[in-house]
Amino acid sequence: MALLEIKNLTYHYPDTEEPALSRIDLSIKEGEFVVVAGGSGSGKSSLARAIAGLIPDFYGGRIGGSIKLEGRELKEINRAKLAQKIGIVFQDPENQLIMTNVEQELVFGMENLGLPHARMKKAVMEMSGALSLYPFLKSNITQLSGGLKQKVALASVLALQPDILILDEPTSQLDPVAGEEILTILRRMNEENGITVILIEHRLERCLHLADRIIFMEKGRIVHDGQNIRDALKKAFDKGDPFITPLAKLFAAAGSKQIPLTIKEGREIIRQAKSEKPELSWSFDSEPVTTKNTSDIEQLQEKTAEKIYANNTPLLEVERLWFTYENGQETLKDISLKIYPAEFLIIMGENTAGKTTLLKNIRGLLHPSRGNVTISGRSVQDMTVEEQATKVGYLAQNPNDYLFRPSVREEILFTLKNLGMEKDADIEDLMEKFILKDHADYNPRDLSTGERQRVAMASVLAANPPLVLLDEPTRGLDNQMKAILGRVLRSLQEKGHGIIVVTHDVEFAAEYGEKIILMSGGQIIAQGEKHMILSESTFYSPQTGKLFHDIDNSVLTISEGVQALTKIVFRGGIKVVS
Repeated sequence: MALLEIKNLTYHYPDTEEPALSRIDLSIKEGEFVVVAGGSGSGKSSLARAIAGLIPDFYGGRIGGSIKLEGRELKEINRAKLAQKIGIVFQDPENQLIMTNVEQELVFGMENLGLPHARMKKAVMEMSGALSLYPFLKSNITQLSGGLKQKVALASVLALQPDILILDEPTSQLDPVAGEEILTILRRMNEENGITVILIEHRLERCLHLADRIIFMEKGRIVHDGQNIRDALKKAFDKGDPFITPLAKLFAAAGSKQIPLTIKEGREIIRQAKSEKPELSWSFDSEPVTTKNTSDIEQLQEKTAEKIYANNTPLLEVERLWFTYENGQETLKDISLKIYPAEFLIIMGENTAGKTTLLKNIRGLLHPSRGNVTISGRSVQDMTVEEQATKVGYLAQNPNDYLFRPSVREEILFTLKNLGMEKDADIEDLMEKFILKDHADYNPRDLSTGERQRVAMASVLAANPPLVLLDEPTRGLDNQMKAILGRVLRSLQEKGHGIIVVTHDVEFAAEYGEKIILMSGGQIIAQGEKHMILSESTFYSPQTGKLFHDIDNSVLTISEGVQALTKIVFRGGIKVVS
């Protein structure tokens, strides 16, 4: 008997005609590790809520069909018992955290279930140690970074030791190292404790190698459910679906019949191809094969510098910036940087590195303890709030902070009306760019997280600010939406806008950024052209960069990888990579 059995599940949110879930049939065995993928609004989060028993009791709406846990209808199971059987970590940790400090949050669920004090102490010790939260146990949750909040939410659920663990993008706000730590913990709990894991994730490159099976969803339906993950990826590529890993996309586009799930497998395919074609001069032990001239990176840096410094006036200048919070925490230490028109800068680094604090100082939401921030030669502190809004567009990590109007169209118009710009803007064009036209009359808070993110971005970019600051803009976005965002930002860059993106999404940084800054402990550790920074990194490197490490370090993006892979191994025609 399956641990979880779903039959003919259909669900409508309140006041909606289109079903969020349509005729779902799904069976999950005990101990399985299932990855659920699909586009924004495809029904992944709704499925997670249904399995956790939150639909329709918490969200309302109409439901049909059956959900059984160990043979019993979910709605017949006592809520307290269900909470110990099924744990869910939501996409937005802000919606899950209730208590004041971290320790209180970890014990909140256990206290409500009346668990023994000794067990609670042990659980706090284990979870805080496993997720590196021990130094933050007494910290105020509101002062934590988005990534730390995500870890606290996960720890509070794991403390209950559920039989089924549902996670909705648990690594979306985590740096690459912390993300790997979380996934390693999930793998260990699945393999060593037998916990059934249902993982919803857009960044399949992080987790697909852990899965026993993969499920693809589209428009509220399951369109693929199978254990042959390589075959699923190949079919998805052939159909033009964007929901595949960069590594799979790279090999499929280069004409390979073998689709690797890991970098190790990919490099082994290259080794085998070399042994079958001894006439090729390349090998792992020989000099790297270059798909470009050896001085390509230097030339690229010079070309970028020529474009940037053609206008000698910086759009943004941060000079010797220090910042300390009221609690005495020194978050930024002697930060200096310049952004020129048409420059695209990516800022990366560990959680708590100071990235978000830096953006808030640039935007004028925080005031430097020392140093200065100037935009187009004027100090941000001397500008009015209205002037700052027209000069700097800022998107924070949580899109819900921006959404309070009754419809998507009114949300975007609100920004323009406040700045007296509504007559000059093409709202329809902006909604079309972010694929929001079909949602123009929807309440933004009724949309999926990825859709809300797009609405928030559209409202920020509507004012056409010269400087654009985006904090984790790819959070909640599928690969297709990331590509759309990348194209929008590049078009802004071509028009002379300066762009700063804080992100943990290494793949997005490699494809669309120009210059990379790595931060740690409130300081800039490294900065330079993206090939130079990312190709030399262990964790802050995209899958293509890792595949070609010490083979051709000038290869970083998927299009560069397809060209190199075809030249080195397959020698076939190159398919178009979008």
